[in-house]
Amino acid sequence: MGRITVFGGPERRRRWSAEERRRILEEAFAQGACVAQVARRYDVSTALVYTWRRKLSAALVASQEDHGFIEAVVLEDKSSMPTPVQPAITVELSHGARVSIYNSASPTMAAAVIKALAR
Repeated sequence: MGRITVFGGPERRRRWSAEERRRILEEAFAQGACVAQVARRYDVSTALVYTWRRKLSAALVASQEDHGFIEAVVLEDKSSMPTPVQPAITVELSHGARVSIYNSASPTMAAAVIKALAR
């Protein structure tokens, strides 16, 4: 059976601190977790948990401004995966690694890779 919380006075909604939200989000979206079960345990709706996650994601994106996420694949053995076509751009890094950008990459993606390497 559920629990009922009665609020008196002008405050009619339950307030969650940033720490409580963070803890609930970490638990709800951990590997193998069930959002509904975690929400039930903390007596919060699943919709609110998803709203918190969406707002947190938006805040993180806004704080990073134009930094995006790019999928990267690191190959240890260069001979194990031959490339079918020659890259349009190859950047040799000081520690011996190599970054290749192919013609199929969008201009935005290529610019983001080069900008990330410049930092």
